[in-house]
Amino acid sequence: MAAATMTVEEVREAQRAIGPATVLAIGTATPPNCVYQADYPDYYFRVTKSEHLVGLKAKFKRMCDKSHIRKRYMHLTEEMLEENPSMCTFMAPSLSARRAIAVPLVPKLGKEAAEKAIREWGQPLSSITHLIFCSTSGVDLPGADFHLTKMLGLRPSAKRFMMYQQGCFTGGMVLRLAKDLAENNRGARVLVVCSENTVMTFHGPDESHLDSLVGQVLFGDGAAAVIIGADPDGSTERPLFQLVSASQTILPESEGAIGGQLLEAGLTFHLRKNVPILISKNIERALEEAFKPLGIHDWNSIFWVTHPGGPAILSMIEAKVKLNKERMRATRHVLSEYGNMSSACLFFILDEMRRRSSEDGHATTGEGMDWGVLFGFGPGLTVETIVLHSVPIASP
Repeated sequence: MAAATMTVEEVREAQRAIGPATVLAIGTATPPNCVYQADYPDYYFRVTKSEHLVGLKAKFKRMCDKSHIRKRYMHLTEEMLEENPSMCTFMAPSLSARRAIAVPLVPKLGKEAAEKAIREWGQPLSSITHLIFCSTSGVDLPGADFHLTKMLGLRPSAKRFMMYQQGCFTGGMVLRLAKDLAENNRGARVLVVCSENTVMTFHGPDESHLDSLVGQVLFGDGAAAVIIGADPDGSTERPLFQLVSASQTILPESEGAIGGQLLEAGLTFHLRKNVPILISKNIERALEEAFKPLGIHDWNSIFWVTHPGGPAILSMIEAKVKLNKERMRATRHVLSEYGNMSSACLFFILDEMRRRSSEDGHATTGEGMDWGVLFGFGPGLTVETIVLHSVPIASP
């Protein structure tokens, strides 16, 4: 029997990174079609041939006015909807038409965001060891992860993970997975891509399904990409945020609070009115569990990256933990300028925070603060919590 030159423990030690997973680059992308919220009620009821629903349109306009959204980006145009009228009629069979638009769009928009992140990172494509791709649209085999690998020219041996139909908390979930991959595979560089669009969820208005109207008010299209790796090379890589810890939990008494179904009519979803209450009721417990090891209890002393599910969620969180309005500045900006882009939102907010930190002359990427929290909320009701540590802002 041959004697091994290393023990299992020594092999494992050699496989692990030394330091924590770190965000090394961020890229974002949106479709060119921009829709202003002030104009959207007239547009939406016109393209869906629903202008006779005067009362429902007035209600929809009030919802848009209260959304805190200024504009959104959408791949769907009026011409596309005219060519696919079944997408404008509530619950009309339209899955094939939606799929034909969404399936190629998902990796295409993801590629645009990924290329921006890769350019910022500045390292060769051959250095990417893992790809994590998530989307709520398009379910084909092989998936968008396969197509993006081909489109970017990644190595065929890059290890891929594809996540469909997870919803808004997925931005936190893919960071959690990327953290584990980077820290347990020395030298790993993980490309994370989230690509979301409203092709599957666009529906005409209907009095019997007001939940759908909420989605038409809030959601927009967008893709984001980040590159995650541990032990960055200080001569060639510029770390942005360290991922210190990550956790996931299902909130108590939240069953059925947010859900959805993929039907012949596309993706429909429902949400209970008490979603903001459920989140705000449990937010302090999540913070205490995450920051107890650090001895941090002042929630205004950390920077915040919070999924902008809607203005009510943000306002209730602020009230519950007595947050200064400045803490949610980056989050509210992304909600205003892009709407809710599901899994991609958190990366847009990280990008906005590091940009503002630099422009405002802060010493670190977390608006001058060392520690921060990233929250993802979504179906379940599931909450992802990640503790972040900011790093000194590098010279351009």
